[in-house]
Amino acid sequence: MAQAQLGAVPHAHRRLNGEISVADQPGRFAWYELLTMDVAAAGEFYRKTVGWGVKDESTPELPYTVLRSGSVPLGGLMEIPEEGRRLGATPRWMGYIAVDDLNGTAAQVGRLGGAILVPPTVTNIGRIAVVADPHKATFGLIEEPAYGGGKPGRLDAPGRVGWHELLAVDRTVVFDFYSELFGWQKADAQTDPADWYQLFSAGGQTVGGMLTKLPSVEQPSWLHYFNVEDIGAATKQVNAGGGRVLQGPIELPDGCWIARCVDPQGALFALQGARGPTGIEPSSASEIGWSAKWGGTASQGRMVLPKLKR
Repeated sequence: MAQAQLGAVPHAHRRLNGEISVADQPGRFAWYELLTMDVAAAGEFYRKTVGWGVKDESTPELPYTVLRSGSVPLGGLMEIPEEGRRLGATPRWMGYIAVDDLNGTAAQVGRLGGAILVPPTVTNIGRIAVVADPHKATFGLIEEPAYGGGKPGRLDAPGRVGWHELLAVDRTVVFDFYSELFGWQKADAQTDPADWYQLFSAGGQTVGGMLTKLPSVEQPSWLHYFNVEDIGAATKQVNAGGGRVLQGPIELPDGCWIARCVDPQGALFALQGARGPTGIEPSSASEIGWSAKWGGTASQGRMVLPKLKR
């Protein structure tokens, strides 16, 4: 069987640092949301794998579970609505980027060649919109996040979201979209001008990278990396909890280890951290791609694994 590849491994994958409240910084990722089939099971999986605190903060109008890294709320869990399931929606993670002017930013998405999938609306987490870049990778916009008032913690601490990676149709083209929309800058130019991995910064801090995806990745999408203390222990927990390690753990030049994974319900995510005393198990997985639709919107969650050749 073919070796799993979501894209090659970045040459310079930088971990975040510094005590910055992302929710108060326009242009930064401020919230993360998992749409899933089983909130209780998903909460337990990520509690054991990443170490998040899980708390039901539902209202009569909306069932909602909040994830916390220590005392810092960073994301939420909610079930995919029945209508969405009928239309083929599958579990996936989505990151929300903070903006000062939601209406204006959403309109600019359209002017720059993107699409507005969910227009600006008031929700339990703040005013939000769901949009797509010109290559159809989806992400959220959020204005005045409801959970943005907590004391900021270090972004490289265990349990935080430490990296954001865009698997694009052509990262050299789509970068201009995000730069114009959020003011993102290219960071740490690679030694080879033709290098396929482009780091980017938001507010002067390197927060992620963009790469041109492999053909095996059907749908352009954002991949979020969750910090863990021991990459070996975390990946073992992924497997023990019913998920799969699709690629890695892989050691990067800066000594950090990464692994790309899928949870038991099919949502794609990644882990990054140090190699601890637990040791590391080699992964074995088939080549993957993912795609699904919900009212014309790519869900970016469902893993499509080809049948093995015997």
